[in-house]
Amino acid sequence: MTDHLTSIQTGLRSELRQLVRSQLHLLLEQGNLEGAKALLVPVKPVDIAEVIEGLPESMQVIAFRLLSKAEAIEVYEHLEPTTQQALLQKFKHQEVLDIVDKMSPDDRARLFDELPAKIVRRLLPQLSPHERQATAILLGYEEATAGRIMTPEYISLKETLTVAQTLERIRNLANASEVIYYLYVTDTSRHLAGIVSLRDLVISSPDTALGDIMTRDVICVHTDTDQEEVARMIQRYDLLAVPVVDREQRLVGIVTVDDVIDILQQEATEDIYALGGVQSDGDNYFQINLVTVVRKRVVWLLVLLFTNTVTGSIIKSQEDVIAKMAILTAFIPLLTGTGGNVGAQSSTVVIRGLNTDQIKDLGSGKVIFREGMAGILLGLILGGLAMIWAYLILKTHFLVAFSVGISLVGIAFLASVAGSFLPFLFRSVGLDPALMSAPFITTVVDVLGVFIYFTIARTILGL
Repeated sequence: MTDHLTSIQTGLRSELRQLVRSQLHLLLEQGNLEGAKALLVPVKPVDIAEVIEGLPESMQVIAFRLLSKAEAIEVYEHLEPTTQQALLQKFKHQEVLDIVDKMSPDDRARLFDELPAKIVRRLLPQLSPHERQATAILLGYEEATAGRIMTPEYISLKETLTVAQTLERIRNLANASEVIYYLYVTDTSRHLAGIVSLRDLVISSPDTALGDIMTRDVICVHTDTDQEEVARMIQRYDLLAVPVVDREQRLVGIVTVDDVIDILQQEATEDIYALGGVQSDGDNYFQINLVTVVRKRVVWLLVLLFTNTVTGSIIKSQEDVIAKMAILTAFIPLLTGTGGNVGAQSSTVVIRGLNTDQIKDLGSGKVIFREGMAGILLGLILGGLAMIWAYLILKTHFLVAFSVGISLVGIAFLASVAGSFLPFLFRSVGLDPALMSAPFITTVVDVLGVFIYFTIARTILGL
């Protein structure tokens, strides 16, 4: 029931955004800026961002300038990087500074990662000293690490403070912190000593010292921890934020759950694109220009084109077999297509298992063996059905049908082993398993599959 209500609410919000977008577009066309401004007042910033992204480029900057300064900053943080860059190019210099200087440090660092280096070099020195220092620190860490995605906006306390003193401090610093549900206790050298939840504070006596109620066994990550590992940790322990410490265990920032959701979505999108042989740099695929789209897709298509020429060469080398039994060629698409599907299934479950650590305890050997056995069973089922279909429906010679069935068992086994082995191989040498596996599985199945088929056919038919 809850899922159904959530689905209905999501659908209604989507329809509302489409309605606002169409009305905003009409009002801007008519030049009714007051009406457009009034239309956006009750709309949430994240929805305004999506509405603006759906407008023509010429209208995006007009719609953005209708927002108040505080709302404009929040909306800007929700925009796609391509839209952010497009707006910056149309803003006046002071407008750019006003927006960028007020952004959260982690969002600003993410924006600077997307902007051309010459623009970043021009903007960074003109930020306020505090924001410039915070941004420079984040940009000093490697990309896709906890240090790069963290925010330095958190509340740090000493364990000698009482609950009453802490609550007063929270009131004074709440606006300067991104999260107040967790409070971090540090010593005089900023070493992370413990953590206190807002709930613990509320239910504790005002005179109680933080040292008496804080949790000393703190889950934390280091600045060089990979962002995917940070996301998995927050997901595993159901945290709203995780503290980030440097090599000396000094608290330097926190990673919040909203950033983790963005990371998980980005990583999942990249993996899905990679499984289709499309290179992704985290951009919105449908907002990049056509030339870039072609460049991202052409590499592996060329690899597959080369694969097909190799497969064609193998088929050509079997001209004497084909001349005697031309019907054999009719089953090549069935065998290679089925093998490719089996291999894709194996690689998909293994890649997903690698990303979620579900197969960490099994080891590569057990996983490959398990998938190999699954391939044999699948091959027996599919091969049996293919043999019956070829013999009874197509009225093919029994030995030809038998060759197809036996070949399908071998190809399914080969595809399963390749689909489970290749992700481990590519990961061990530092390559992306998702991006590399799909085209190589196709290569293995097409080339070796056709070779296996004709070898078996030669043997069984005595050609």
